Amino acid sequence: MAEADSGGIRIEAASYAVAGREILSGIDLVLTERRIGIVGQNGSGKTTLLRLMAGLIAPTAGRVTVAGADPADRRAMLSRIGILFQNPDHQILFPTVAEELAFGLRQQGLTKAQAEARVAARLAEEGRADWAGRSTHALSQGQRQYLCLLAVLMMGPGTLLLDEPFAALDLPTQARLARRLDALPQRLITISHDPRAVAACRRVIWLEAGRVVADGPPDTVLPGFEAEMGRIGAAEEC
Repeated sequence: MAEADSGGIRIEAASYAVAGREILSGIDLVLTERRIGIVGQNGSGKTTLLRLMAGLIAPTAGRVTVAGADPADRRAMLSRIGILFQNPDHQILFPTVAEELAFGLRQQGLTKAQAEARVAARLAEEGRADWAGRSTHALSQGQRQYLCLLAVLMMGPGTLLLDEPFAALDLPTQARLARRLDALPQRLITISHDPRAVAACRRVIWLEAGRVVADGPPDTVLPGFEAEMGRIGAAEEC
């Protein structure tokens, strides 16, 4: 795991607005725990917060740093933070598995030969040596998600951001992915609307309307979140 893990993620008075509409407002968080969950209903600002941490967008106010670096520094972020999107088709860029896995390594400065050797070795370790020349689009949904995870891990980031990682998977594939994620040494920050996805985290943050409503252990945050979601659901039926 990269040296970039030290210090975690610092979000200082961060806000984000589009066309005058504030999506996040005054977020102050220091994220250092090994397993962190972020929950909220759709439109609460969860994905926007993830994009700020990943450096995909910049705060319109405040500051975000990842292990002391600006997440807009894409080269520095390769070894600090990785992201796994809900839909692997939004993440896969190349036609073959080997090309997809080599891309991040080339961005880190490895030669083509070095990247190819490392990819071949990693696929062999995974028992997937025959995948190298396989078409990425011929893989199943679960296999594509696995490929995306492997591509991120190839770069050795200290933190992984997981955006609804189980939402599009069937139950057996969810179980396999959960076991793989649980065994990782990296810090995992899981964003979900489903409290079950973050119940085993050490810390859970509840976002609502772009603000932090609660922040603490899951057994203190999730009951209130579930009760509020139940209340909203009941009100919408009326």
